[in-house]
Amino acid sequence: MALTKNERRLRIKNRIRKVVSGTEARPRLAVFRSNKEIYAQIVDDVNGKTLVASSSRDKDIVAKGNKVEVATLVGKSIAEKALKAGVATIAFDRGGYLYHGRIKSLAEGAREGGLKF
Repeated sequence: MALTKNERRLRIKNRIRKVVSGTEARPRLAVFRSNKEIYAQIVDDVNGKTLVASSSRDKDIVAKGNKVEVATLVGKSIAEKALKAGVATIAFDRGGYLYHGRIKSLAEGAREGGLKF
């Protein structure tokens, strides 16, 4: 029997997480995408701490435009918060999603904000 979309995404996510891990020097930028919103957080996996987080539900992000444009704003917001927290380089974890659309837009927004992948 074929896998559902979500089961397939979780398999890909597990495959990615074998390779991508966040350290104190280079934390992981984890992305979650729902139908309406997009969430991003920078995680130190060694200590098990979330350093900074941002989402399309935050008050400072005005949800004008389409979802791709909002994802760019979330990327810029997380980059700004990360630089304040002293994080400049990160490992990008796309969470099993294709690097396309909102995920790509968020990554480009984070790069524009000053994060190095």
